[in-house]
Amino acid sequence: MQTTLYAVMFYVAAAIFAGGLGLRVWQYAKTPVPLKIPTTPAPITQAGATFRVLREVVVFESLFKSNKWIWLFGWIFHIALALVLVRHLRYFTQPVWTPVALAQPLGIYAGFAMVGALFALWVRRVAISRMRYISDAFDHLILLLLLAIGATGLGMKFIAPTDIVALKGFFLGLMAFDWQPLPADPLLLSHLALVALLMVVFPFTKLLHAPGVFFSPSRNQADDARERRYAPRPLTSKA
Repeated sequence: MQTTLYAVMFYVAAAIFAGGLGLRVWQYAKTPVPLKIPTTPAPITQAGATFRVLREVVVFESLFKSNKWIWLFGWIFHIALALVLVRHLRYFTQPVWTPVALAQPLGIYAGFAMVGALFALWVRRVAISRMRYISDAFDHLILLLLLAIGATGLGMKFIAPTDIVALKGFFLGLMAFDWQPLPADPLLLSHLALVALLMVVFPFTKLLHAPGVFFSPSRNQADDARERRYAPRPLTSKA
């Protein structure tokens, strides 16, 4: 019963995540951009604008210029999250890819860095009056959800280890539609339920800044309005 429940839960969560994310990206791509609005100083070539977006994705350039402390904790969180996700690929690959195997020790330390950075970002929202004013309940809930996922993950590593061989068999079975028993450890079940919840809410939250940055006209446009005529995609009217 437990294996069936979690298998169905992850199928539903994956469908909502993929469908919702795909819909949002499609909406971003189809949204008309009638004006040239790059944030200045901006590159004057499209190649330069592409490199600007790349800098934004990799080093959070605009956040670095805006607030060094937020940039530090935000960058640490995102880099640590990337390493943690790479480490978790071992549960979905057989045999385990060499880069994933090499990332295993780094992923453990990244888990601590991720939780620490998330806690610092949450304290900022609570302790600074300006941030309290602009933060709603959902902002706090998302941070607490991410914190809970990280904490339960670390708990399985250092406090209550689970059967990772059986866990890997469960996820490989999900992908092959050949369900295998899922370990019944409470910490593992809590961790997986929280991850499924994050997958469900992801397409409907501010976490969509992840794909959204690629469609930001203030970042991906070149400042060449004087050199070339800007012809936006025309709006189509319904008959």
